[in-house]
Amino acid sequence: MPGPEEQKAAFAGIPPPGVISSKIANMPTKAPTQAEFRLACGQFATGVTVVTAERAPGRAHGMTANSVTSVSLEPLLLLICVDQRAHLLPLVKKQGRFGVSVLRENQVAISRYFAQTEENLDMEAKLGIRYRWTPSGIPLLEDALVHITCNVAASYVAGDHTIFIGEVESTEVFDGEPLLFFRGAYRRILP
Repeated sequence: MPGPEEQKAAFAGIPPPGVISSKIANMPTKAPTQAEFRLACGQFATGVTVVTAERAPGRAHGMTANSVTSVSLEPLLLLICVDQRAHLLPLVKKQGRFGVSVLRENQVAISRYFAQTEENLDMEAKLGIRYRWTPSGIPLLEDALVHITCNVAASYVAGDHTIFIGEVESTEVFDGEPLLFFRGAYRRILP
């Protein structure tokens, strides 16, 4: 067992308990590039969702998203971020509501489909994409792991995206494992 002097030397650079240190050795002083920022954010594993809104009576539009997070438990609030160029943006603004379907581990093809800008009814049929509609008119993907419906409570333009804060209307959780995204690739939880 190390003696008191050895212990003191080993912990010399660590602040005492209860003290927060803001010093970070060798931290870069320049702002990161977009590529560096994307690489850094890619180290954070996320779930994969499809955010949906009604585009015409009985017709849905969806967009793959991993910028989804819970905000508050009182009231129940959920945040989504939508690119300013996304077809989904004017639909969520107009409808004032949206759905979030958390994808299952076997739904990579569905995620890739909704990551495209154009939708194709033949491809949707081939992939087995079906929608469930809530009484308030929010479309959700059938066979998803989780369904969350929201009414827009607030929105904020932030850079090249709009942040929507949705007040949660309903949730439904099903059995299964989630699809994950990490370091630019789809992943699964291993047993």
